[in-house]
Amino acid sequence: MPTGVSSAHVAVVGGGVIGAACARAAALRGLRVTLLAPGPDPAAASGASAGMLAAQIEPTDEHLLPLAVRGRDLYEDLAASLKDTTGLDVGFLHTGIATVAFDEARAAALFELVAEQRQAGLRCDWLEAAEFHERWPGAAPAARGALFAPEDGSLDPAALAAALLADARRLGVLVLPETGRRLAVANGRVTGIVTDRAAVPAEHVVIAAGAWSPQVEGLPRPLPIEPVRGQLVATVWPAGLAPVILYHGHGYVLPRGREAILGSTMERVGFDATTTASGIAHIRGTAEQLCPAIASAPTARAWAGLRPVTPDGRPILGADPEVAGLWYATGHGRNGILLAGITGEILGDLLAAGQTDIDISQLSVGRFTAGAADSR
Repeated sequence: MPTGVSSAHVAVVGGGVIGAACARAAALRGLRVTLLAPGPDPAAASGASAGMLAAQIEPTDEHLLPLAVRGRDLYEDLAASLKDTTGLDVGFLHTGIATVAFDEARAAALFELVAEQRQAGLRCDWLEAAEFHERWPGAAPAARGALFAPEDGSLDPAALAAALLADARRLGVLVLPETGRRLAVANGRVTGIVTDRAAVPAEHVVIAAGAWSPQVEGLPRPLPIEPVRGQLVATVWPAGLAPVILYHGHGYVLPRGREAILGSTMERVGFDATTTASGIAHIRGTAEQLCPAIASAPTARAWAGLRPVTPDGRPILGADPEVAGLWYATGHGRNGILLAGITGEILGDLLAAGQTDIDISQLSVGRFTAGAADSR
């Protein structure tokens, strides 16, 4: 792994939240950065996110929990910093997330999870049905109890993407509205990235193009990343319901301003980012179980995006083991918003100093190499 690269030119491929976070973090460390950001794509992963910071709820992989918690916890300072430097509010909210149990088996499993998280030093509460209904009258009337993670919350993904990009520009990042097509390599080392218009010389290239990362030509290995569609629905937030994120399975009801964001699906349909009547019906069905008042709220809009999912559900972070100067920050699946800030910090440290104090050994691209040791 390289030592410091303080004078190096870094090219980041991908202008979503991950790419913008990496570009911003590298620029903060004094690096010269070009960000290839072809422009907002309605199919991009940010569109498939409600912006949940569900560190204690969504990552079911024990290797991801510490990273997820650390990623969540940096957003309070990051949100304030971005507001200060760009004037943009990313909508950071500490509402907490209540994962609802609708049967005794699920209640028992969540009760055990509360104990495990407390033993790990995390704030986590078990709410009996009576306490749950007292806190949120009208929500999930059939609930048998809930795990409540008070430190979890949410933000606005579109606002976060805009703020990260604006701050990157402020820090001197050159943003090119182009797609990185082909990696340029000579003598085992990156020399740049080729777009439709030109070659961009660079000593370091970060692949952060989400579900489109495998389409970059010239990579030394195939990236096992699959696009998985997530559909979402917006309605009005039910009158009288205190702000909280209600969660069950992969379904949720999330407050954003006067709206309720309802999600989501996990559909393997290639690069098709259209919405479907069946998907919307599924989302609304789960949301109405969590909050019956949603049933009378018409759909204000529906949309979808494509999450970049790896076979083991973990992102791919760090250096390529064979090509010097090639780095990965991709494959974040359902946790892209949650991990965007911490991913930027990790890549910024790696690019500037050649090391990070965060253990990413379980996230290396090498874990997918044939014959590699099982890292699960």
